[in-house]
Amino acid sequence: MGKLVPPHGGELTPRLVEACEVPGRLAAAKELPQVEIGSREVSDLLMIGMGAFSPLTGFMGKADYDGVVADMHLANGTLWPIPITLPVAAEVADGIKDGDTVALVEEESGDILATMVVEERYTYCKQTECLQTFRTEDPEHPGVQKVMAQGEVCLGGPVEVLNEAGYPEQFPEYARPAETRAIFEAKGWSTITAFQTRNPIHRSHEYLTKVALEITDGLFIHPIVGKLKPGDIPAETRMKCYNVLLENFYNTDRVVLKVYPMEMRYAGPTEAILHAIIRQNFGCSHLCVGRDHAGVGSYYGPFEAQEIFDSLKPGELALQPLKFENTFYCKKCLGMASIKTCPHGKEEQVFISGTKLREMLGKGEIPPVEFSRKEVVEILVEYYRSLNS
Repeated sequence: MGKLVPPHGGELTPRLVEACEVPGRLAAAKELPQVEIGSREVSDLLMIGMGAFSPLTGFMGKADYDGVVADMHLANGTLWPIPITLPVAAEVADGIKDGDTVALVEEESGDILATMVVEERYTYCKQTECLQTFRTEDPEHPGVQKVMAQGEVCLGGPVEVLNEAGYPEQFPEYARPAETRAIFEAKGWSTITAFQTRNPIHRSHEYLTKVALEITDGLFIHPIVGKLKPGDIPAETRMKCYNVLLENFYNTDRVVLKVYPMEMRYAGPTEAILHAIIRQNFGCSHLCVGRDHAGVGSYYGPFEAQEIFDSLKPGELALQPLKFENTFYCKKCLGMASIKTCPHGKEEQVFISGTKLREMLGKGEIPPVEFSRKEVVEILVEYYRSLNS
């Protein structure tokens, strides 16, 4: 039995408080100054708490932030592509001193999720962060919108997470990195391919994941269930689609389906690196990276998210990307193919994308079997009909 890849940075650094200690910690936290946090900061906090953002133990201080924005590395030289920060309004920061402990409160529910020792407060340049992270300042980009609307001062320091915001209760498939590593080890797997998704799995996705299964011990289907952009299909509907597909079309002895609470940045290439780091922490050796991974609109070239891996230094990342060409259904081959395997012209090729699938369903059109399995389409049609009823 081989070993799993090591966590990024060498060890998992979860920040979840033991369940038996939570009631006392929550009571004490109610007496602390409270800092409200929005959906992105909540999801980042949960990722830190479960150890998915290892080696991070809290929101970034200035040295780590500056290193990430300058060249995708923490102050100690560890690869990290996207700032993980807690921005607040200047007036909030003015009421906090370095060294203070504060309670982090979910803006929407008012629930205390964590405590944080504020080691430092610092200002930053939003435009520079956007250009480095998203490669654009366009206010139409959903990630840019978030950054430009956030507070002017960042709070940096370690956190202790008391509450996982209801995700474990809402999603039976919710799992932390230590748990998936234990699952993979129990199965005797050492090579695992992760498949990141925010969409139902269509025929191209199915093809990629099954190719990956041919060359690694197992497949880890890992949908994101944090907040998405308007128009994306909600997690509850997607989970039905994943489950019906696994029941009917996969060897389930070789597949693990779990979810995680991150919120998408839609940062294309830099987010692909972040997705790789996360999956390495969960125990995966490989990550499917297809066309326009983690992209939105036309901000990134179709294969920029693959090319960025070529810029990394040897050893910076233990996980390896599996780079896939654009795939399609070929009417002449009578199956899924790519330009590497199919000799036929474009007139025979049915190109598939999550965006195109959503557009068809939104118009009341039934996608053909070349796009998606009938069992999945039935679930999606029911969801879109409920929107119009």
